[in-house]
Amino acid sequence: MTTLPAVESYTDAPEVVRRKLARRATGGDRVFELSASAVGASVLLVTGGIGVFLAWQSVPTLQRYGWSFFTESTWQPEADTLGIGAVLVGTLSVAAVAMVIAFPLALLTALFISEYAPARMKSTLVSLVDLMAAVPSIIYGMWGYFLVMPHAAAFALWLQQNFGWLPVFEVAGDPDAAVWDQSRYIGSAFCAGIAVAMMVLPMSCAVMRQVFSQTPQGEKEAALALGSTRWGMVRTVVIPFGRGGIIGGTMLGLGRALGETIAVLLIISPDFVIKPRVLEVGTNTVSALIAGRFGDASAAQLSALLTAGFVLFVITLIVNTLAAVIVNRSRSGAGTDA
Repeated sequence: MTTLPAVESYTDAPEVVRRKLARRATGGDRVFELSASAVGASVLLVTGGIGVFLAWQSVPTLQRYGWSFFTESTWQPEADTLGIGAVLVGTLSVAAVAMVIAFPLALLTALFISEYAPARMKSTLVSLVDLMAAVPSIIYGMWGYFLVMPHAAAFALWLQQNFGWLPVFEVAGDPDAAVWDQSRYIGSAFCAGIAVAMMVLPMSCAVMRQVFSQTPQGEKEAALALGSTRWGMVRTVVIPFGRGGIIGGTMLGLGRALGETIAVLLIISPDFVIKPRVLEVGTNTVSALIAGRFGDASAAQLSALLTAGFVLFVITLIVNTLAAVIVNRSRSGAGTDA
């Protein structure tokens, strides 16, 4: 009868030594980490430096005019009367017109590229949309002035004839006259908003398209398997998933629309009147005011222009920050299948 060898107990096994993992990056990873941190910190320093500089330059104007600088609509340096009330309204009017036009176009374009376009065409369409963002502002301004404005004036007349009972579409003059006065409908916030809409469309579309492309494939296939149509799947799965991206892309486009300068300066007829009527000739924006008056500004007027720039800086910073927060807190990108 053979005897089986004794089995060693677990207590006789050698002790397992846990190795500590080093979380500190080394080599090339460390270099990349330091480089990325330096670039990110420099961006924050530059942005903060711009804000501090504009705030410091705004002190003399705020001490001289106080809160009336934000409510006064007249800009007459020779009479010592300066205010940005009218240009703030004009800035919001141009941006509002631009976003009303750009939002549906950006949303539909992003949905078409991500869900409907053939695979062989997607890269071409993405490149074309990105190419729109590379076109200089002055080109959009000349396009809007020479090509869009005459047709926009005729469309503005049609809007007044059919929707003139709305205050926003009201224009002084008789829209049913035998010979309509085209000069009343050009150089308006409406004409400038069309050009700005084409400039903000690529940015908004890119953000929305990127978010839509991250929709979990399993959820899309599940909706189709349950008998949903393509549009039904887009409406119930893709759009709800990308809601944060839609809002964020729209707000990023709004930040761009608020600060657009050259295209607006070429199209509008400068007017310092608080005017909510977007179809009527005459408006002004903060950025166009700065660009148009900076060259021949006196010391006091230069401080006032920098104060207007500081106000625009704060507004765009708030809009872009809110957009980033909304995108980061959205569900977009979570749970994406490989």
